[in-house]
Amino acid sequence: MTVLTEQSTSRTTQTSTWKIHYNEAGDGHPVVMLHGSGPGATGWSNFAPNIAVLAERFRVLAVDMPGWGGSDSVSAQERDHTSALLEFLDALEIEKAALVGNSMGAATSLSFAARHPDRISHLIMMGGGAPGQPMMFGPGGGPSEGLKVLFAAYREPSPENMKRLVDVMTFDSAFSTDELAVQRAENALRRPEHLKNFVAGLDAGLMILKGAPTLEQIARIATPTLLIHGRDDRVMSYEHSLRLVSVIPDSRLLLVNRSGHWTQLEHANEFNRVVAQFISEV
Repeated sequence: MTVLTEQSTSRTTQTSTWKIHYNEAGDGHPVVMLHGSGPGATGWSNFAPNIAVLAERFRVLAVDMPGWGGSDSVSAQERDHTSALLEFLDALEIEKAALVGNSMGAATSLSFAARHPDRISHLIMMGGGAPGQPMMFGPGGGPSEGLKVLFAAYREPSPENMKRLVDVMTFDSAFSTDELAVQRAENALRRPEHLKNFVAGLDAGLMILKGAPTLEQIARIATPTLLIHGRDDRVMSYEHSLRLVSVIPDSRLLLVNRSGHWTQLEHANEFNRVVAQFISEV
């Protein structure tokens, strides 16, 4: 396996609206990986154990969405990841790609599949949400346990809060290391304007992403879809993926016990094998 680093794979592109940072490796069918919403999240930090393996068979591009990582900052009012992804594909002249999204990245992938079906070959979501269920926001209107920790880490991105964040994201404490917590804190503090914009959105009551598709729109998605969800996810209940697999016609669900919100990290070998097989054979 080729030894890749964040620096050796680092790239930037200017779209019609944004300067977007991404990490790229490999050749073949394009596989675009989209990170979650946590403070300090980047394409590389979310998918480092997966990029080199998948790059042996595909052209892998792990994107920092506007408002995260090395990409341009964006206010909550201007945030539109679906349009940003379309601009990214256009800028790199990618006609059609497989999308692999975690959490917020799953939401972007789902919206993109509904709005731009001609530009997506495969839809792969881990820890994604579905409309019409009280799993993320219960009867009292409050966020899940994991989202409460995530929001607190945005307001105070200390190593201690980042340690709580990586704890709640994972099932196995072996993956919740002090080193990872410090890395996420350093990533977040490197771009304080990203933190400020996200917190301003929280204070204004704005959703993380806008333009989410309805169940009716999701039911019309014809793209081959693979849902991966941790049975022990404390950020987004696996019942969301049960809902999605019940309405997306060409879909299947891999439900993994002893896994939290970061299945691609905690079960990297299985994740890499299943994703590569799905893209290659379905």
